[in-house]
Amino acid sequence: MRVRFLGTDSQNGGSPTLYETDRGTVVVRGYAITDEQALQDLGAVPAGEIDIEVPAELLRFLKEPMMEDPRYRAAREGDEGTS
Repeated sequence: MRVRFLGTDSQNGGSPTLYETDRGTVVVRGYAITDEQALQDLGAVPAGEIDIEVPAELLRFLKEPMMEDPRYRAAREGDEGTS
């Protein structure tokens, strides 16, 4: 998988950062969730997955052309089918 930088609000190259992949998906570098109530609300995390927190403003880096990319749409449709 290859990733391409989309944007960040970080001043030091860390979190939060948003990337797109050549598979039509999005990679998010964010903050570990440590708030006990939030962890309870989220429930058990399946193996191989992690919950990440990022500011909603970071999503401004998701551009319309990416949203129209068939790979991105296919990935989203696949996610919706497994929920």
